[in-house]
Amino acid sequence: MSTETSAGRACRDLVDAVELIDHHCHGVITGNPTAAVFEDLMTESPWPAPAGTSGWDSQVGLGIRRRCAPVLDLSPDRSPEDYLARRAELGASEVNRRLLGFARLHTLLLDTGYRGDDILDVPGMAKVSGAETHEIVRLEAVAEQVAAAVGSGAAYPEAYRAALASATADAVGLKSIVAYRYGLDFAPGRPSEAKVAERAAAWLDEIERTGVVRLTDPVLLRFGIWCGVDLALPLQFHVGYGDADVDLVRCNPLLMTAWLKATRESGTSVMLLHCYPYHREAGYLAQVYPHVYCDVGLAINYTGARSAAVIAESLELTPFHKALFSTDTFGLPELYYVGAQLFRQGLAETLAEWVDGGHASVADAVRIGEMIGNGNARRVYQLG
Repeated sequence: MSTETSAGRACRDLVDAVELIDHHCHGVITGNPTAAVFEDLMTESPWPAPAGTSGWDSQVGLGIRRRCAPVLDLSPDRSPEDYLARRAELGASEVNRRLLGFARLHTLLLDTGYRGDDILDVPGMAKVSGAETHEIVRLEAVAEQVAAAVGSGAAYPEAYRAALASATADAVGLKSIVAYRYGLDFAPGRPSEAKVAERAAAWLDEIERTGVVRLTDPVLLRFGIWCGVDLALPLQFHVGYGDADVDLVRCNPLLMTAWLKATRESGTSVMLLHCYPYHREAGYLAQVYPHVYCDVGLAINYTGARSAAVIAESLELTPFHKALFSTDTFGLPELYYVGAQLFRQGLAETLAEWVDGGHASVADAVRIGEMIGNGNARRVYQLG
């Protein structure tokens, strides 16, 4: 017998009806992945599971089997091998169409700065998903494009500003991966033009010597961030959980406090992505600083059956008008579908608990669900 309360049913129904704006995501692949490639795309680790084990033995693996298999006409208790065989039988185009369609996402804000040649771009994602799709420009990707073309360090500052202005002509936001390339403990102040030119010259020399175009210089990273602030577009930061490139101890958003104080009146909204296991710290920053927003992003997929607890914890301090939804999907349409389902379920459970406990009314829950699902993203990113 079901133990769901009337409040639980009401909250589930209302959250199920909410339009979702995925404010941070990537494109999906267009081919049929091998078993190894599929497992690689299921995890943030760059290394395969130990011999004799499988990446399917994880929360995200369970989520895909239990939730996605029925969409592909399989029972949810089938093996990973059966799932991949059925996936190949249907073909990538049909799998993408089904899973993205059933995810019921109204709008996608697509980070195009990572492995763009391997996945669908903005028009491609709009076509396959049926969702409105807009671009988020990655600051470091623009810097690396400029470095490959600029003639001197002295020319770099102005060349970067011009390239960033051009790249964002039709974009709705920016993103920085300074957490991956240095850490969130970067110096808060704006670097001088002379210092930027000096560091750019050294970077160009390094590129010529090694052939590797990868921005890691903290001065140039900080310069890019401040150029982003000058454009007054929402500026996303990767925070917390990610792949092995990050030093997680330096991904705590509290390390950005001095910079957040310096940008409070800049007109730029700061969007803290993922945040786990620092989602409570991010909630504190969102509560205290008027220009800070946060989500729990890819943590929803990777915590799976426990994601409702993460969602609830993220809303302990975060003002409801500061929380957003995202999946951070890359490559696999399964991550869009599972992420959307887990988010709807977790948010509904959280709101139902509040209503049952007398902490909120059903009308409150409706408003909160709409804000987090789409209203906050519409407002911050100025989506028409």
